[in-house]
Parts: sequence; C-alpha cells; structure tokens
Amino acid sequence: MRVITGSARGKRLKTVPGNDLVRPTSEKVKEALFSAIQFDIEGRRILDLFAGSGQLGIEALSRGALSCTFVDASDISLAVVRENLKGTDFEDKATVIKSDYQSFLARTKDTFDIVFLDPPYNTGILEKATQGIADKMSDYGIIICEHPIELALSENVGDFSVFREYKFGKIKMTVYKKGVKTDV
Repeated sequence: MRVITGSARGKRLKTVPGNDLVRPTSEKVKEALFSAIQFDIEGRRILDLFAGSGQLGIEALSRGALSCTFVDASDISLAVVRENLKGTDFEDKATVIKSDYQSFLARTKDTFDIVFLDPPYNTGILEKATQGIADKMSDYGIIICEHPIELALSENVGDFSVFREYKFGKIKMTVYKKGVKTDV
C-alpha cells in the first residue's frame, strides 16, 4: 500500500495486521476514487470515519486537503494511523480519535467537506453511518461510501443524493452530493 500522488507520493503505508475486519481499499479503487474527486480535495476538511490504516485520509492530505480527522474504535488501527501519519509528515494536519462512529457523530461539533465511509462489510454499520453523517457535512460536502456491490444504499441521505456510483469487481463506491440530481 502506498500514497499514489501529491506531496507524499510513493510513500509506503503500513496495514493493520491480522484483523479480518480491516480491509484496505485496493490501489485500483483508490486511484479511481481520487480521480473522481481530484478537484474537490484541495483546502478541504476530511473525515476518515472508519480509518483502519488511514490510507484514504492520508491520500487526501497528500493531495492538498487542509486537515483530516481519523476515527476508529480499534487501538491497533489507530496505532497504524499514527505510524502512517508520521511516515508521511502529516501529523500536524491530522486529528486521531478513538471512538465508535455513533459516539463520534453524536458529540462532534465539527463539519466536514469530504467523508470516507468504509466500515466492515455486511454489518449494517454503513447504512446507519450514512444517516448520521449528513448534518455534519458542509453545504458543498461529498459523502463517499465503499461497500459490497450487492448492497443497495438509499438514494438520499438527508439533503444529499447519489451523485455517482462506481463498480470495481465486487466493490461499489457510492458518492453523495448535496442538492444534485441522481446520475446513476
């Protein structure tokens, strides 16, 4: 796993060892995802809600995001996030929080421009998290969900609607934007 482009281009990232629930986003999916949002990243506030190794948030920081909040309930995952932030020199742009997604969303007063939602598959967590995130987003926010292709997400999340869906083998990426017509 590595940073694809930007200021940390080519830097290797550590993965979370021996945890079946943490499933790193493949290079192919990550590259397509960031190509789709490449003009929306610079200067934005990012939330990597199920951080795992932190690779999505770190990729956004490398491409010019203003800041990223990494949230995960696992001490092991957060240790890997911290190592990866140190290795990419993004510690000063990052906030790392140990919390489950529900507690974090209930207590945060922050708003975000882009959120990455990539929780463990087939747990029902993604559907709940998408419903809880809409009021934490800026008016020009983007919600990005990675999930199994067979999972059909709601067309609307608060004031956000499905903007695009991308399919990569058994993986689907659903992108929500505020006040847009569905383009799927």
